[in-house]
Formats: sequence, C-alpha cells, structure tokens
Amino acid sequence: MIQRRAVVACTVGAALVSLTGLPGLAQAQQAQEIYIPLVSKGFQHQFWQAVKSGAEQAGKDLKVKVSFEGPETEAMVDKQIDMLSAALAKKPQAIGFAALDSQAAIPLLKKAQAAKIPVVAFDSGVDSDIPATTTTTDNKAAAALAADKMAELIGKSGEVALVVHDQTSRTGVDRRDGFVNRIKSTYPNIKIVSVQYGGGDQLKSTEITKSILQASPNLKGIFGANEGSAIGVVNGVKEMKRTGKVVVIGYDSGKQQKNAIMDGSMAGAITQNPVGMGYKTVEMAVKAVKGEKLPKIVDTGFFWYDKTNIADPKIAAVLYD
Repeated sequence: MIQRRAVVACTVGAALVSLTGLPGLAQAQQAQEIYIPLVSKGFQHQFWQAVKSGAEQAGKDLKVKVSFEGPETEAMVDKQIDMLSAALAKKPQAIGFAALDSQAAIPLLKKAQAAKIPVVAFDSGVDSDIPATTTTTDNKAAAALAADKMAELIGKSGEVALVVHDQTSRTGVDRRDGFVNRIKSTYPNIKIVSVQYGGGDQLKSTEITKSILQASPNLKGIFGANEGSAIGVVNGVKEMKRTGKVVVIGYDSGKQQKNAIMDGSMAGAITQNPVGMGYKTVEMAVKAVKGEKLPKIVDTGFFWYDKTNIADPKIAAVLYD
C-alpha cells in the first residue's frame, strides 16, 4: 500500500510538473532554438554569397539558427523545389524563400501555411499572398533607371537589346518589364530588337549576345539583367570586337562587373543591397514567428554606379566581390 501511494504520488507530481514547470521551460528552449532556413536561387553568383552573409549576421544578432542553401544554377527549378520541401520537413519556425519560378512553389507554400510556418519571400516574390512579406529590390524601378541611363548614353535613339536571366522568376519578369516599358513609354526613337534569356549563365549569355550582335549590326546597347547575364554580354561584345561601340549596362555587382566598369567595357550597372536583403529576411522571419504585423514589401534599395561613383562610400558599402 505504501509503495502504491508512493507511485501515485510520483505520478501526480510528474503530472503537476508537466502542467506547470515544463511549458515555461519548453517555451524558453523554443525561444533559444528558433530555426530559419533560407532557400535561395543558387550559389553561381556572388550576389547570393552576399545575401548569405547578411542572413548569417542577422542570425548572430538575433540569436536564431539560420541555414542558407540553393541549387548550383538558377536554371534548377526542380532542385530548388526539392530543397524547399526538405527544409519544410524539418519543421522550422519560419522559412525564407527566393523563388526561381513564381508559380511552381505555391503547393509547398500552401503546406507551410497549413503547418503555420510563416514564409518570408526574398529577392523574388511568388504569385501568392502566402508570404508574410517580401524583402526585395524594386526591380521595375531599378530597371527603368537602367533604361534611362541607356537612353542617355546612346543619344536617345537607335537599337537596343536585353539579355535576361529568366522569364519565370519575379526578378526576371520585373527587370525585363521595367526596362522595356520605360523605353517604350519615354523614348520613341529607341527600338528594342531582341529580348533573350540565358538562365543567368555567363557562357550561354555570351553566345546569346554574339547571336544578337550578328543579327543586329547597328545595335547601340545591351542590358544584362543580372550578374551572369551582364558578364556574358561583356564577353560577347568583346569576342565580337564591338567594345566601345555597344553600350553595356548591367545589374548587380561582383568583381568581374566592377572590373568591367573600371576598364570601360561596361558603362555602369544597378546594384542592389544583398547584405541588407539577407539581414532583413531573417529579421522579418523572427518578427513573423513572434506574431508581429509586417509590411507587404520591405524595399531594400538600389543604386546606379559607374566609374564616377564606384568609390563613393555609400556605393562601395553595397558592392560585393
């Protein structure tokens, strides 16, 4: 009987502990162990390394666990979807996602929503209201600025072309449309003769550029809509011996683009704020976990840079190698 009472007492005591002490302990542990995976578009560009560094810094500052991954190239939509699925299977408190295809990920994002895992989109949004917010550059406005610079540099008349990374991601679509729409609405004497897609791959973009130049011998300018596209354009123009005759404008930064601007083979480029984008993505995810209300868009900013301002401290702070 004494032994039975002892067992009952222990059982009741354990139940009381589970009802009182452990939830508080669990909450404390959960607060310390917030895990936020970020699934990016890839690692082929230095841009993503800069986003990663910003995300990791936010993780340290906000005391949360952050992981960062992406497929080898920005053409690997299926692999990115697999990475997103694997990240969600770990049941994180929140997740950051930069979509290669603004439609393909929606079924998985619906699963995240059902599991009450907040989604923060970064760089490239999705065609859905599931993300709690999107940390991004205003790509349409940035590309419109690139169009203005192009128009200025070619005397507001002549033929131009675009080499864009894709037509499935939000960034690809917005940068293309931002540039094209500004030219069409503002510069009636400029004709866009070609818009081609190179998957953000330097070699493919180089070959595309060469074919554009062969087809359009009077071309005055080409806009490369991301890092790989822009370097491909520079290389294609060089191989066709058109450097100095065709104005090249790029997007993003990276050592090769900075060198191209300094040696004159690229007139200038738009730079984003990738470190700030990575930081804000994690910061917004932590706020979402806490149930805070977030703005629909977190604009992380952009700048035009060329040989005249590349050393300006304000510009240098958002450039990366």
